[in-house]
Amino acid sequence: MVERRFLIIGAFLLLAIGLFLLWNLRAPYGFILSLRVEKLVALVLVGAATGAATLIFQTVAANRLLTPGIVGFDALFVFMQTALVMTLGGVGFSALPGTAKFLAETACLMVAALTLFGILFRKGAQDVVRMILTGVILGVLLRGLAGFAQRLLEPSEFAVVQQASIANFNVVDETQFGIAAVALGLALVAAWRMAPALDVAALGRDKARTLGLSHDRIVFGALAVVAVLVSVSTALVGPVTFLGLLAASLAHAALADHRHRVLIPAAALIGAAILVAGQAVFERMLGLQSALAIVVEFAGGILFLALVFWRRAS
Repeated sequence: MVERRFLIIGAFLLLAIGLFLLWNLRAPYGFILSLRVEKLVALVLVGAATGAATLIFQTVAANRLLTPGIVGFDALFVFMQTALVMTLGGVGFSALPGTAKFLAETACLMVAALTLFGILFRKGAQDVVRMILTGVILGVLLRGLAGFAQRLLEPSEFAVVQQASIANFNVVDETQFGIAAVALGLALVAAWRMAPALDVAALGRDKARTLGLSHDRIVFGALAVVAVLVSVSTALVGPVTFLGLLAASLAHAALADHRHRVLIPAAALIGAAILVAGQAVFERMLGLQSALAIVVEFAGGILFLALVFWRRAS
């Protein structure tokens, strides 16, 4: 049964890939295909990373309503864009070397996440709730600071910040993409390898320790993998907060399985399929008249509210 559902998910992803690559394909075929393949790989990597990261984070937090963005990843990214534009101006911001900016943003996001995890885990992994609450508060603070700074910008500079703060899959730098592909690929492999330990960790700290699992070490390692996945993908294209919630929720619903060796790949495939199919529709049918990230955020927000009300009703 699980294998059949996996095949359906894989078939949907392949259909989305074929749609993205071949729909409305015109000469020169080789050149256009090369551009589409490059963007396709970026979509697959970001979607897979976001889906897997969210599923792992939900296991660690023992809550299927949460996403890694709740600890402030997206707020920090928007704050960094605002600070750069405010310091350098719109022209200076646009002139920044893309690869250097990508590496610096990735490093800042990872350092901030690992520092938060490390400080709050000094007393052990029972501080997960405090970590989440601290992340929420920091996120609100950063959003407030970014909003205040944006009010001081010129209209043209504000437009630059708005553009930089929304996930954009239309422009993919080859150098950045290569670095991100290696980092995300290694992190996804690490996530899959720790899947059996996550199965035990999902039972709770006390039960996991009774079964001989080094619970605190596994939880911190899982959060480190989440930090890499979210930091790299956010720095590459921008924040897509609710994509992971969509992918993880659909993976749980489709497979009805507790094994992370099954759930992590499923969430990764579903996340990739959502982005590829969505981008294909936006490029081929809607002519890029809107942003894919906005629609994904809207759908994810609706799902989040549905899950909250469903749990309250049950």
